[in-house]
Amino acid sequence: MSGKGKGAKAKAKAKSRSVRAGLQFPVGRVHRMLCKGNYAERVGAGAPVYLAAVLEYLSAEVLELAGNAARDNKKTRIIPRHLQLAIRNDEELNKLLGGVTIAQGGVLPNIQAILLSKKTGDK
Repeated sequence: MSGKGKGAKAKAKAKSRSVRAGLQFPVGRVHRMLCKGNYAERVGAGAPVYLAAVLEYLSAEVLELAGNAARDNKKTRIIPRHLQLAIRNDEELNKLLGGVTIAQGGVLPNIQAILLSKKTGDK
C-alpha cells in the first residue's frame, strides 16, 4: 500500500459552552460551582447553561436600568447609588432584591403627601 491517503483531518478548534450557547457568562464555571456546592448529587448538562442565561439576563436588566439612572444624573459611570435607584424604582427587581442592602446606595427620595404644604387661599 502506498502512503498517498487523504491525510488526517485537522482537529477543529475547541468551542466553549458559553460560545455554543451564545452567552457572555461562563457556563463551565457555573457548572463547576453547581458541582462543588451541595445542591444536588448530580448536575445535568443543561442546568448550568440555563442558570448562566438567567444570570446574564438579570445582570443586563439591572445594568441597563442603572445606566439610565446614571444618564439621568448626567454621569458616565455607574455607582452604587445608581444601582439602588434602578432596583428600587423597578417593581419586579425590588420584589426580587427586597431583602438586599446595597452599600453606599442611599435611600429613595420620598416625602409623605401629608407633609407637603397645602396652598390656602384664605387671606
